Amino acid sequence: MSRSGPPLVTGVAPKEGPPGTRITIRGENLGYDPKDLIGVKICGVDCLLAADWKSPSKIIARSGPGKGKGDIIVITKSGGQGTCTVGFKGYYVQIGPLQESAIWIDESQSVSSNLRHGRPSSPLFSKDDEDPLGISDEGNQAKFSEEDLLELFPEASGNMSIENFSSSWYLLENHHSTSFDDLRAGLAHMKRKAKHRSEGPIAFVKTNLSSTLDCLDSLQNMYSKFCTDDIRGEFINSYAVLLMQAKSCADGLFQEVLGRKDKADSTRNALSVLQRFKFLFYLPLNLQRNIQKGDYNMVINDYIRARSLFADTQVQVFRKVYKEVENQINEFRDMLKQKLMELPNSLENQKKLIKYLISLECSGDPAWECLVNQQKWLTTILLRCKEQHLQEAKPGDSNSLKLEHGSSKFTNPQRIMYIEELCEILTYNLPDLWKLGQAYFSGALIVKEQTGEKAFKIDVSKHSQFKQMITDTISLFSNLVRAAFLPQTLPEKLSAEDKTKYGQWNQVIPGDWLPSCVRHIRNCVWSLSLLDLPGESPTVINDLAFDMRTNCMFTLLKQAISDIQQLHIKETWIVETDDESGGTTQLPALFENIVNETIQHLHEVVVQNKQGEPEIFGQRTVQKDSTQLCSELLQAFVPCLDCLAFTPVMAGGSSNTADDSKKRFSTSSMDFEEHSLQFDKRLIIMLSNCSHTMERIIPRLVENLNKHGYVEMNKALQTTRERYEELDSKLFEAYIEEKSNPIVGAIEQNMYRGRFDWKTCRKPVGVRNYLKDVIMKMIEVHAEVFAVSPSFVTRVTQKVVESVSEEITRVIECVTEFNEHGKLQARVELKALQETVKLYITPHANQCFKEANG
Repeated sequence: MSRSGPPLVTGVAPKEGPPGTRITIRGENLGYDPKDLIGVKICGVDCLLAADWKSPSKIIARSGPGKGKGDIIVITKSGGQGTCTVGFKGYYVQIGPLQESAIWIDESQSVSSNLRHGRPSSPLFSKDDEDPLGISDEGNQAKFSEEDLLELFPEASGNMSIENFSSSWYLLENHHSTSFDDLRAGLAHMKRKAKHRSEGPIAFVKTNLSSTLDCLDSLQNMYSKFCTDDIRGEFINSYAVLLMQAKSCADGLFQEVLGRKDKADSTRNALSVLQRFKFLFYLPLNLQRNIQKGDYNMVINDYIRARSLFADTQVQVFRKVYKEVENQINEFRDMLKQKLMELPNSLENQKKLIKYLISLECSGDPAWECLVNQQKWLTTILLRCKEQHLQEAKPGDSNSLKLEHGSSKFTNPQRIMYIEELCEILTYNLPDLWKLGQAYFSGALIVKEQTGEKAFKIDVSKHSQFKQMITDTISLFSNLVRAAFLPQTLPEKLSAEDKTKYGQWNQVIPGDWLPSCVRHIRNCVWSLSLLDLPGESPTVINDLAFDMRTNCMFTLLKQAISDIQQLHIKETWIVETDDESGGTTQLPALFENIVNETIQHLHEVVVQNKQGEPEIFGQRTVQKDSTQLCSELLQAFVPCLDCLAFTPVMAGGSSNTADDSKKRFSTSSMDFEEHSLQFDKRLIIMLSNCSHTMERIIPRLVENLNKHGYVEMNKALQTTRERYEELDSKLFEAYIEEKSNPIVGAIEQNMYRGRFDWKTCRKPVGVRNYLKDVIMKMIEVHAEVFAVSPSFVTRVTQKVVESVSEEITRVIECVTEFNEHGKLQARVELKALQETVKLYITPHANQCFKEANG
């Protein structure tokens, strides 16, 4: 049987009867237990009180005062109002004065008032089948069926002894073919009979009044004559003695029978009392059983019923039993109150227990006592949680992961587990406390049907006190979290002793774990925001979440800055060349990954707002600090590049593998098998990294920051560009100096090698070796730069050409005298050099060549 289906009545026995008829109802889904059955309507009359549930397919009930044919409707909690495929016909029957009946019978039409005078009277009709119209039977002619008449007169009957008698029914049933004249004659006959019946006794007395008086006079005379003749009173005395003897004899004959009758009547009366009041006598046992079964509703209903019936009784036996019931109920109240104060407990169970206690008229205010007790308990477990984790905290708590001895299991730092447990305690318990308080002040805990006349009154003055309890609990939670992660943000009004109460954590929590803490706090705040908390509570909890978010953002940005500054230890000096960025190492990509991962992580944990949360960049101080940190984050790569360029390092980092015994600088065209990279190689690689970072990576990072809501990033971009341009100039000048100085320094020495003199110069046959050496060194610089970053070739070569042209011009201008061959030799060499580097000649270099040729 499905408990959710509507009830269906498919059978009833018997199908008709007077009020009080015992009916067996059969069907489907008639309730899965007696409590599920909430209504049984027979012919429109609710007969639930007389119904006895037997099974989901059978109910035994007694019919009520319903008249006519109607449906039998069963109503259950699980299935609602049902239907039926059969019906029941209720009717009234004439009940004699000595017959028992389940309802009150109007005997005004069936029993004459003359019976109390001891005289018989004629009934309304001498026979049940006597026709009051005095019309003969219509014979075998077809008559209306009872079903047709019920359809025409659903609430009427053709029986004249019933109060819902219908004359139309009677005429259709017995005289539907009688003519109108015959019906008029029948009406006249009925009027005559009614008149004769109402005037008969009065007329009889009037007619025989003299005879009646004569009889009374005769009886009086006889008595007077008898008293006169019986002077001695012997006859009267003898008559009295005879009567007394007859009475004594009768008593002797029937004394034993009458004694047994009196004893039987006494026993019957006692059993009747026990049967009639068995509810009270069985109540102590039933209360005990129902309490053991946990059926508290039945206990309360029985007690309320007994209290309404026997609370003011004067019968000693009833008072004794009722006193025992009261003792049991007092113990029951204490048990319920004890259960109510036991925590943790579910909200629904608390509401039930409070309703039970209110229904039992428990002394005090159980709902308010429960609220106060639950708030104290919540405060206690929050402080106990703090003490427990402080005791378990160890010096290694600051490590991001802790490896247990002899196993590969990693555990969270103690403070992380502490914040998780704090949030879990508040999230699971505070909503129940708040909802219970709301139910208390809204009156949802009062059951008016059970409280009776002593209605439970809510103390509205405690509403502000309850709000303060909620605010105190949230403030405690906020201060516990702040003491663990933001001790500098604890309220200034707190004394040193109060701050110590919230805990002192010596170790600094790693930044890697802060996002997890922020997630727990934000989830806790979001769940509490759904409660519509009163007063300062939302402000306290939202400020905590905001401060945790900003602290997490600043900490992660600082940690990212530190990680970027340590990137130089990861440099491998392996140059990878592509068409877009030229030649760079992996360092710029690592820098970009760190920044992007930090931005994305902060967006998921901090920046992205949940419903009801304030904008993280809404405060000016946060905007200013975040912009400064973002600027430092973008510039943190500059010291790393500077360190790698100007501080000698071992190529390949600090690896200890056998393959790294020989460090190698690899390009597409060169391999340097050295233990330490040369200074000029470091300079050109870092110069390429710096240029690639400044031109491509920084704009992408700024765009990503703007995309995620960071403010004033254009200002940070400008400051960052200046730092990278400074580094670029520094690296470029150092590289030019490093590459051009050897070339320029050897020009004058090599020009005059072999005691060459411009005065005695022979006829030129070509350029001399010193110029070839200069050109080869410039080609070497060109090749080195091209191998790392082709985009720097023009910029570097132009500077080298300028330095060479300046030096050659200076040397030639220092010559005091040339012979003809010397002049020609100088022009040939200048022209050769000029033609060789003509693609990289700048206006300054061109001017130098002109001055040398002049």
